[in-house]
Amino acid sequence: MLSRLSKALALAVFACAIVAGPASAAPSWAPAASAAIHPGVQTLTDGAQCTANFVFYDASNVYLGQAAHCSGTGAATETNGCDSSSLPIGTPVDIGGSQPGTMVYNSWLTMQSHGETNADACAFNDLALVKVAAADVGKVNPSIPFWGGPTGVDSNGTAQGDTVLSFGNSSLRGGVTQLSPKQGKSLGDDGNGWSHTVYTVTPGIPGDSGSAFLNASGQALGVLSTVAIAPLAGSNGVGDIAKELAYANSTGGLGVTLANGTEPFTGSQLPI
Repeated sequence: MLSRLSKALALAVFACAIVAGPASAAPSWAPAASAAIHPGVQTLTDGAQCTANFVFYDASNVYLGQAAHCSGTGAATETNGCDSSSLPIGTPVDIGGSQPGTMVYNSWLTMQSHGETNADACAFNDLALVKVAAADVGKVNPSIPFWGGPTGVDSNGTAQGDTVLSFGNSSLRGGVTQLSPKQGKSLGDDGNGWSHTVYTVTPGIPGDSGSAFLNASGQALGVLSTVAIAPLAGSNGVGDIAKELAYANSTGGLGVTLANGTEPFTGSQLPI
């Protein structure tokens, strides 16, 4: 009986390994204080400036995340990823290293190539991955400036009143770094969990696009995707990183993991 149970358990574990795929060990990261490439750095894609969100890795490479729309070639109002144009895979992206990174995944292009019909995914799936050049991998740290973390990936979304934290790096602030850390509140989920509407102090502005959002526990919540004028002026739309990452790994055929920060999460620091 014990032998049969042992065999059954072994087969179950083997089956789970096939479904989950091989786990990749996290790389050795550069010290946070000296890393040139990290969440919150400015990215430049054909002249368009955005803010990097999280660091990702697989068995072979390290990636920096930005919003898919950062490589968009249409008007600023073109935000539906299933019909908005983008620069192609292979586009170089300046991420602050000794050489440009390379865009290897873009959710807009992936949804279009697969004929995606889910309206929520089309509206809110807004993630691109930039492969860090081999010469610069040793210059990467995954910690979020000021806040520390991330401490994992949020899989539960947000409810109205939940605290959210972010770090934007728009060039429009003229280098005033005191305005980069942001704290605010969520108004709850939208798009069946694909998006979260948030208000922060200060609001995200153009150039902050793509920046990371954390929940109150330091888990990676999402990616700054939109700046709203109406009906909720001054609010921001944050794409859900758990759903975006799952899409990249399933439909996009990747096998990447979001890297936890090496710096401890400090927690919310404003009385809001």
